[in-house]
Order: sequence, then C-alpha cells, then structure tokens
Amino acid sequence: MGRLDRNSKTFPMMIPCLLENLIHPCYNKVVEREVFRSKTMAGTQKVRYFLLDVESVADGTLVSRQKYPGENLSPEEAIHRWRTSLMEETGKDFIPYTFQIPTAIVLAKISEEYELLDIIILGESQYAPHEIVERFWRGWESYGRPTLVSFNGRGFDLPLLELAAFRYGVTITGWFSPFVKGYEQPRNRYNSFYHLDLQDFFTNHGATHFTGGLNLAASLIGKPGKMDVQGNRVQDLHDEGKFQAIEDYCVCDVLDTYFVFLRTRVIQGYLSLEEEQQRVEQTKRWLEQRAETNLGIQLYLANWGDWKNPWNE
Repeated sequence: MGRLDRNSKTFPMMIPCLLENLIHPCYNKVVEREVFRSKTMAGTQKVRYFLLDVESVADGTLVSRQKYPGENLSPEEAIHRWRTSLMEETGKDFIPYTFQIPTAIVLAKISEEYELLDIIILGESQYAPHEIVERFWRGWESYGRPTLVSFNGRGFDLPLLELAAFRYGVTITGWFSPFVKGYEQPRNRYNSFYHLDLQDFFTNHGATHFTGGLNLAASLIGKPGKMDVQGNRVQDLHDEGKFQAIEDYCVCDVLDTYFVFLRTRVIQGYLSLEEEQQRVEQTKRWLEQRAETNLGIQLYLANWGDWKNPWNE
C-alpha cells in the first residue's frame, strides 16, 4: 500500500475520516483510490474523470398506465397527449425524468492532467436501455470510481441513472456508500470529489440561476454550443429510429462540457490559461484524427470556433 502524501489532492478530503478513526470506511475508500493510481503502469494515462451526458426518452407504456389509466392509449398516443398538454401549460414538452429511460450515454475519459483520453458511446444503436445503465455503472467501478463531471447532472443525469438502476435491478453500492457519513457520500450535493456538476459550480449550488445553460457557457469560450439538434428533439428522433443522430448530439454536448470544464480549471487555478489553450489545441488534433469514423465529431469540428483571447490584442 502506497504512502499517503499530504500534498495529494485527496488529502484534505481524508482529514475528517483520519481524525475520527483510521478504519473508517471513508479512509479505506480514499486509500483504495490512491492504490488504484499507484498501480497505473508507466506511460499509461490513468482516468481521473468521467465526463458524461445522458439522453433519454419517455417510457410510453409507463405514461399510458400511470398518467392515463383505463384509457387504453398506445405508448405513442400517451406520450403525444402528455407532450401536447405540457406545451400548452408550460411552453415546454419535456416529460419528467421519472417517466424516462436512458437511450444514450456518452462518456469522455479525462486524465489527471485534464487531457481527453477517449470517448465512449453507450447507445441504443448497440445496447438495450438496461444494458446501457449496467455498463455505465460497472465502468465507473472498474475505473476506480473516477470523479463524474456533468452540466446539470445533479438535476437530471444522475437521478435518471439512479432510477434506472432501481428499475433494472442494478446494484450500485459504491455510489450510495451506505456505511459512509452523509457529507462524505458520493451523492452529497457538495461532494465535488465524486461528482462535479458545472451548473452547481456556476450557480454556487443554486444560489442563482444560470440562464443559457451549457449552450451559453460553451459559446462564451468560442465552442459550438447547440447546433442542429435540441434536447426536445430527442424523443422525435427516437420515435423515428434515428439512434445515431441522438448519439452524435450527445457527443457534441460532451465536448462542449469538456471545454467548459477546462476553463473552470483555469479560474480555480488548476491550469494556467496557456495550459488550457494547449489542451484545447491538443484535443482538436485528437478529434481530427478520429473524425472519419465518428459523425458527432465531424459535426463538432464543422462548427468549431476559437476563443478570442483579449490578452493578446
């Protein structure tokens, strides 16, 4: 077992556990993460962050049964009626996540040095929804529980994936950590070691409202933001069997989130502005090398924008 370094990024998190009891579960989990890092082979980039985006669609059978009992509506009729009603009442036709199931998850594997290592697509073009959910949670465990990075993941993506695990009977003990104190659990809203929600970061955990969302944040640093597909189109694309289009859209959102994540590392002091720009250029080259086999990457590069650095004017 490796020596615990007080200069390690994880050391401050461990202090409450060490003071209380050296065999506290929290201590053991942190040690496991340190051992995972120390076992990484020389020359191999280790995954420190899972940056994710989830797309979902309504479960029409559930909507018909729960929202319109006794009316014998088909799944398609039930979804259409509720979406129409929501649009009339709220101006939006997005059905609550509690009635939805994942149709695509895209993960970007990010290194300790904030380099993009790989993009993984779990979508209905290859897997059933229950397989998508199971593969996501098993992947998180197999990579040593890397920090999840999202934009509004606490408000949507993670609650959806937790409920899907409940629906499909997928055990996620590591995520719930029932024997760890509440403020140390991965699900704790303020525990950014396990889950960094960039929307929470910008709003100081809900103290304000971030009007414009990911689209705005990406646009501020010259990246594409929303393009051909909007979130409310996912249901329609799914109904048309266009799973690839949904996955491409999801890839673009993940890339926007990655570049926004990099800039937050700058303002927090983890990266210099020069280092961030080097990562951006490095990532663009990485994407260009893989664009031929990924339509989502092709779309993103076609709409690529460079941040105009005011310090160089």
